[in-house]
Amino acid sequence: MSDQREILVGETADREELHLPVVELLTGRGFITGKSGSGKSNTASVIAEELLEAGFPLLIVDTDGEYYGLKEEYEMLHAGADEECDIQIGPEHAEQMASLALEENVPVILDVSGYLDSDVADELLRKIARQLFIKEKKLKKPFLLVVEEVHEYIPEGGGVGETGNLLIKISKRGRKHGLGILGISQRPADVKKDFITQANWLVWHRLTWDNDTKVVGRIIDTEYSELVSELNDGQAFVQTDWTEVDVRKVQFRRKRTFDAGATPGLDDFERPELKSVSDTLVGDLQDISERKQREEDRILELENELEKKEKRIETLEADLESARDVSSAAKQMADALMGPNTVQTQLPEDEQRRLHDEILELEADRDELEAELEDRDERIETLEAKLASRTDAMERLREENEQLRERVANFETAQEAATEAASESATESESAIIQAGGDELDFGYMSASETSETDTEDRSPITTATVHEEWFEGEWIDDRLERAAEQSQCTVATARNALAVLARDGALESAAIAEEVARSTVAVQGLLSELRTEGILDRPTERTYTLDDDIRSELETMVSTE
Repeated sequence: MSDQREILVGETADREELHLPVVELLTGRGFITGKSGSGKSNTASVIAEELLEAGFPLLIVDTDGEYYGLKEEYEMLHAGADEECDIQIGPEHAEQMASLALEENVPVILDVSGYLDSDVADELLRKIARQLFIKEKKLKKPFLLVVEEVHEYIPEGGGVGETGNLLIKISKRGRKHGLGILGISQRPADVKKDFITQANWLVWHRLTWDNDTKVVGRIIDTEYSELVSELNDGQAFVQTDWTEVDVRKVQFRRKRTFDAGATPGLDDFERPELKSVSDTLVGDLQDISERKQREEDRILELENELEKKEKRIETLEADLESARDVSSAAKQMADALMGPNTVQTQLPEDEQRRLHDEILELEADRDELEAELEDRDERIETLEAKLASRTDAMERLREENEQLRERVANFETAQEAATEAASESATESESAIIQAGGDELDFGYMSASETSETDTEDRSPITTATVHEEWFEGEWIDDRLERAAEQSQCTVATARNALAVLARDGALESAAIAEEVARSTVAVQGLLSELRTEGILDRPTERTYTLDDDIRSELETMVSTE
């Protein structure tokens, strides 16, 4: 892989080049959003082009079959269900796909758009993502998993399935192993908020729906709710947690490779010549498919042979029953002929001998048929046992393999859990998102103790008396607190705690308030923005929050009556 540290993706509103750090992209948690046609897929392709150009592999989960244009310049394995793909794969290829991507540095386009059965596509993604997570625990190699239409896997309103839970697990724990994730969606309101707030770099292209622009207001600030709807194609607001710069307005460059996702027009469609991958590589994957096909063909062959044996048994049983009937009739006739009061004396001796010989012959045939039937039964039982043993063995091996992987993953997760509690606050600080209109303290780069003496002197506490959170209870404020909490990632109790801090200390910055209430700066910033919308807080300067005059007056009245 390359030693390149940054990639160039566009330029800012000040006409300065925008470079993004490679390691943060490969191992971080990214989110790109924007309505159809605003440039979100182009931005994802630009990032992919630059990473591929620098020699870094990645795996793109393509839900619409629009990323194969990257093969115009780069050797990538295009895997999926369509004949246009380099190889047709299924869930049985998951481990090999993860090994190719991580161990052999093969960039992969996982095209799930061609699977008629959505359950197969979901199982394929889930198994590949699990293999990436398991292998990265040992390899510790920077690698990026790109997931288009991420709201289909981790929806805000609906239930999150096994695949979605695994993607959320990667977003929370993958970074420490080197596995990053980039989620892409047209509708941020439809994406689970836990995923968005965990992101440490975000790209906001044009959004116009109210529900989507409200998400922008909560994550950045209310003033961006309107600005995001005015962006041109390719323009976006970019947030990162690795710089001290406010939200930047960026114009991303156009991707170099063929735009397979462009809306069809009246012009003739001309598909460019695409680079192919190694025949040996495809051959290894085809061997897996052929081996599975041979196993399925052998099972079908055994089932057909078993069906033939069952029909032969039915024929033999019918013949045996017929022979038994004839033998019984002949025996009855012989008994009658040999009786003292029968007409046996009227039969010639040679006729009696003939009947006796025929009876012996029929009995011999019956014994032979019974022996043959018994032999056939034994052979069929042997074949059935072999078939059942092979089927059971295959299933048992699959289950044991999966259980072993799960046990290893659970064991390592349990080990990690012991250290996660101690590092949770540090992780939240590292994952904080830069907020508009803030400084280093707002964004978690300084502790509250590092604020200037001037800031401390400017605070205007209500009184030196003890501040009670119960002051912020009652009909005069409960409804507004509940609405603010509902629209943010904090509880009503956290809101009351934050107001008590402001009442005690006067004007504070968001990072200082976050430290007092023991929540992340990102979550508290959203809460403060909502409280400001409800008229509970005011922002006297660009960096600080304080109680609204009406609220302050109400509290001063409470203090005077105590």
